[in-house]
Amino acid sequence: MCDGTLPTGSGRSPQFAMLLNTRIPLRYIFKHIRPDVVRALLISSFFHLLKLWLGEYLPLIPLQLPTILGSSIALLLAFKTSQSYDRWWEARKIWGAIVNDSRTLVLQVRTFVPDTYLRPTAPDSPVRTTAYRQIAWCYCLGQSLRGLDPTAGLAAYLSEQDLAGLRPHANKPLALLALHTTQLKELLAAQALNPYQQVQLDTTLVRLCDAMGQAERIKTTVFPVSYRLLVYFFIYLFLMTLSLGLVKTIGLWEIPVLLTTASSFFLLERTARYLQDPFNNKPTDTPVTAIARTVEINLRQLLQEPEVPAPLAPEAFYLM
Repeated sequence: MCDGTLPTGSGRSPQFAMLLNTRIPLRYIFKHIRPDVVRALLISSFFHLLKLWLGEYLPLIPLQLPTILGSSIALLLAFKTSQSYDRWWEARKIWGAIVNDSRTLVLQVRTFVPDTYLRPTAPDSPVRTTAYRQIAWCYCLGQSLRGLDPTAGLAAYLSEQDLAGLRPHANKPLALLALHTTQLKELLAAQALNPYQQVQLDTTLVRLCDAMGQAERIKTTVFPVSYRLLVYFFIYLFLMTLSLGLVKTIGLWEIPVLLTTASSFFLLERTARYLQDPFNNKPTDTPVTAIARTVEINLRQLLQEPEVPAPLAPEAFYLM
């Protein structure tokens, strides 16, 4: 995993995210398959030496056998990559819905609550409190999914009372949604909202809660490990049979041929493995920090604040 930090002054823990489509260094790509390539080198070298010593005693393996194994590996990797990308894309769609519902929530509060209650610049304004709490919720959810401190950096968006209310809760994002509902209940009691408007706001909060649950489901549902072990077993079996199949054909050139073939298989498998965990704090993650920053910019502009943060810039070859 490459090194990277959040922008200076953010107050949050180091995070990683989505790979960009340019300037991905080769050292990053091959660093993650280096142990597998070393094992493939040892296997190919061992079989080459074995053929030099005991070549006349080894069985002749027809090249059709490694061809069939290679085709089987390709099918397994294609299936795994497809399933892994589906998980990554589902995570991205979930966070796209979070962006939309975050904007909707603040727009609804700004529309429904009477002007006498709004006072956007006042610290206790309902629309400002809701907007800043929703910004905190986006950052908190992203950090929680990545296994980081979910409350890091939230002091800039929440009151001391709200922060104190989060501490006893194991699920901090859920606690923030509960604070939203408490505020709506108070606004309804003060007749700043009518029952129909509260239902509309509750519907938006339900969608946010659903999105949170969907992201947590992806995070906690483990892709079957047995599938990865099966793929690796077939790859190593393919290397052995191909090495024996090339016993009297290309000689020493078989080692780079085997390494090249194995590296492509290992690289595809590792890519699929990273995609299947879109909240695993790696450069292949869904860019939840950048998405949360987009929400912050949008909501603070809705509050007509004169200064808003800039969008997160890419860090080298990935976006946080």
